[in-house]
Amino acid sequence: MKKILFSSIILFGLLLSNLNAQTVNDIPINEIDVEYIQIVGTSKLLSNKVTIQIDFGQENKYWSNKDTQVKDESGKLLVFNSMIDSLNFLSENGYEFVNAYAITLGNQNVYHYILKRKDN
Repeated sequence: MKKILFSSIILFGLLLSNLNAQTVNDIPINEIDVEYIQIVGTSKLLSNKVTIQIDFGQENKYWSNKDTQVKDESGKLLVFNSMIDSLNFLSENGYEFVNAYAITLGNQNVYHYILKRKDN
């Protein structure tokens, strides 16, 4: 019985730690203290999945997009099934959809979504 209780506590702790684990520029997503953000999504090569970058007005190093990429708790780049998947992810982290547009560069679509912090 003690093993089951201990295992349950460890599992619960891991689940809680993963809720705030996604970061942009080393800031947890749900702690970004701005009213508006922009998601820029690009399709992965030979895949239906997308990677996103989040612009919330942060200062970035010139020629680097690493400051805008969404990473998990281990620092790995997060990949989403679609732009809607990324919208659902950000909705869970306190944002709501405002507007969207796409730009085609070469043969690749680049999706831009504007989101606003939800009113509490």
